[in-house]
Amino acid sequence: MPITNRDDYKDYLTADLAAAGLTKWRWHYRFRHDVLYFIRLLRKAEYLTNCTAGNLSSLHLKIVKWRLKKHGRYLGLEIPTNVFGKGLAVVHPCGIVVSRKASIGMNCRIHAGVNIGEHRGDAPRLGNSVYIGPGAKIVGGVNIGDAAVIGANAVVVKDVPPGITVGGVPARFLANRDSRYLITQAER
Repeated sequence: MPITNRDDYKDYLTADLAAAGLTKWRWHYRFRHDVLYFIRLLRKAEYLTNCTAGNLSSLHLKIVKWRLKKHGRYLGLEIPTNVFGKGLAVVHPCGIVVSRKASIGMNCRIHAGVNIGEHRGDAPRLGNSVYIGPGAKIVGGVNIGDAAVIGANAVVVKDVPPGITVGGVPARFLANRDSRYLITQAER
């Protein structure tokens, strides 16, 4: 569900802070928490894209998108707007690439080296509270259920049911453990 108004925008920012284990944004976080600053820029770009119109808003959007792209290159992130739900947590930012066509639910936790890519025009659809381990690859039109755990260096090319842990190449069932113990979530 994309940001559609100012209240949604504030809810997304609050949930993203909670996912990082923080309760309030402080001005010095811009320098101390670069990933959180990137996520704030991402949410600002989503808000300006979805909710504003006019020449001044268009200029503001261009500036925010330029800053987002520049900061994303600095961190090694390629995350497009309007893909992730609220509560996004990027733990280690290097080498994360996400397809523009992907759809990812709330409270996703993502680690370094993750690729969520399309194959033959189909992109992955991830549910809520999905944990994606370092180096995992999710490719094609697969569906990942709510509270699923994708293990480190897993290659997911088939659907994953809700609440289970998968790993390996190609990814296969490992355990009946969901992501509750791995993800910090905002109060709903």
